[in-house]
Amino acid sequence: MGKIHELDRVLADQIAAGEVIERPASIVKELVENSIDAHSSRVDILVEESGLKEIRIIDNGDGIAADDLAIAFRRHATSKIQHQQDLFRVQTMGFRGEALPSIASVADVTMITSTGQEAGNLIHLKGGELIKQQAASARPGTDITVKDLFYNTPARLKYLKSPRTELSRIVDLVNRLALAEPSIAFSLTHNGRELFRSAGNGNLQQVIAAIYGNSVGEKMLPVEAEDPDFKISGYLSLPEMTRSSRQYMTVTINHRYIYNFQLTKAIIAGYGSKLMVGRYPIVVLDVELDPLLVDVNVHPAKREVRLSKESQLANLISSGVEETISQVNLIPDVGQRAEELVEDHPSVTAVHEATTSLLEPITPNPPIIINARADLASPALHDFDQRYQTNPVKEPPSGNKASLEQTEELELAIEDHEKVSTDRFPNLTYLGQLHGTYLLAQAADGLYIIDQHAAQERINYEHYRQAIGEVSDDQQTFLEPLILNYSLADALKIQDHLTTLKSVGLYLEAFGQNSFMLSSHPTWFVAGQEEATAREMIDWVIETGHLTVAEFREKTAIMMSCKRAIKANHYLDDQQAQALLARLPECENPFNCPHGRPVTVHFSPSDLEKLFKRIQDSHQPFADEFDDHV
Repeated sequence: MGKIHELDRVLADQIAAGEVIERPASIVKELVENSIDAHSSRVDILVEESGLKEIRIIDNGDGIAADDLAIAFRRHATSKIQHQQDLFRVQTMGFRGEALPSIASVADVTMITSTGQEAGNLIHLKGGELIKQQAASARPGTDITVKDLFYNTPARLKYLKSPRTELSRIVDLVNRLALAEPSIAFSLTHNGRELFRSAGNGNLQQVIAAIYGNSVGEKMLPVEAEDPDFKISGYLSLPEMTRSSRQYMTVTINHRYIYNFQLTKAIIAGYGSKLMVGRYPIVVLDVELDPLLVDVNVHPAKREVRLSKESQLANLISSGVEETISQVNLIPDVGQRAEELVEDHPSVTAVHEATTSLLEPITPNPPIIINARADLASPALHDFDQRYQTNPVKEPPSGNKASLEQTEELELAIEDHEKVSTDRFPNLTYLGQLHGTYLLAQAADGLYIIDQHAAQERINYEHYRQAIGEVSDDQQTFLEPLILNYSLADALKIQDHLTTLKSVGLYLEAFGQNSFMLSSHPTWFVAGQEEATAREMIDWVIETGHLTVAEFREKTAIMMSCKRAIKANHYLDDQQAQALLARLPECENPFNCPHGRPVTVHFSPSDLEKLFKRIQDSHQPFADEFDDHV
């Protein structure tokens, strides 16, 4: 008997599901994209227990005819591709015919649908097997429910993250879809509570405000550029409004959200030197092009695409961003605009108790008003239709904003510091400063040039590394608590890492919608930089949630050391420069800054003599002539 055989249909579908259905967010993506392709103007997503218990997608689209319903759950069944050439002109979100059979093979799926031209129909499948199909009362559109995800493939469950992390992935996905399709009204509800809603009126800036907050939305700059092949449009943040992660940069191709490193790199290049190192703008950019110039068939989930004339498009994006930024005044406002909070918020204790539950969602912050839908008969949908409006109030200003001049710090450092001379580091005598950036010093073995920023970075790093490693209960109370606002996806991630933040003395309390209150801070925080330091630490947790406590403390020490180091073009007086040189030998490693750059370079007497031609190789002609002039 031969060894080769054809896979069972259900098993083949389960294998295919491994490529397309990775987690609950994958199901939301595939089903919502089907709704978009069905010309829906409204898509409601209802999720229970982060999607593991149930995912329900309701739209008002074209629906599926009775004769097509069973076929739709067969592998490679699609209405979007008829001929081979159609594959190269794909203008829909889906086209492979993999999503529905893949989902049905690893879950319990029920679909109720109607085209509006005939009675509705219901189909129920579980584990890829048809349970029943029958006529049913239904409004125009599709209502599909997916329950018990991966019930028959439990090995898949071990690859999922925490429920809150899986929910944050769903939130992030819905955000991207809303940004890509601002003309569609999206809503997301988790465990009966609404998390997100967009108006669906085509106003992209309003969607941005709904996701990132009004303070972000109002500072976005519209960008447009085109050439014979491409047309780009969207919004850019001012250089003063950045994040520590590229995740806030959304690029869509013909309204399809995609990952493309070259295009995000082009956006950053357009900002040029206006962005700080390690900081990234908030960007939503759509590229319109002929479908012949893009191949969306290179990734099972269609997250990545292959672009023709990619370098041309990258140049257009860079020039468009650069031109947009060059036309506005980039001097940032000194006064920070207060962000909006919920007006009638409950007590801090009550909010904290409500948000400590593992799956308790956080109320969204966009103050957007939507008309209730009369065409939805579902009681659950009717209930959350009544919760569309929130009332904003202004955030109270944070306290303790006094700043401390760096020169005062350096002057204090002069006191009681003895110069330490060791075998591995020379005893330096200060000579002067060059261009407000480098310190010149001498020792018995030659000339030393010290990068003053790198030197103080090293000194600060070793101080903060010890201070952070010895976290105590010593806290400095703010005059007025800081209120830190985040998008829903980020707020969920922060909830998962509150313990890590506590390990460095950052005690966050849930406060209202997607917000946290910070009443005090560690005593090692530098005056005047409390809020900036706290936000930077939280950004790191959001971006790299896998950090151990030790790694997080290390990164925090590096960040603090850089922020508090004197910069280039900062002129020091002799006492300040001498104090800096006195502290450098005390460091465990005085040779490199925390980022690995050298602190000091050395010129020996022979090096200097060679530079000035006082030493010549014996084989060179005219060597003897120089001896007379020594």
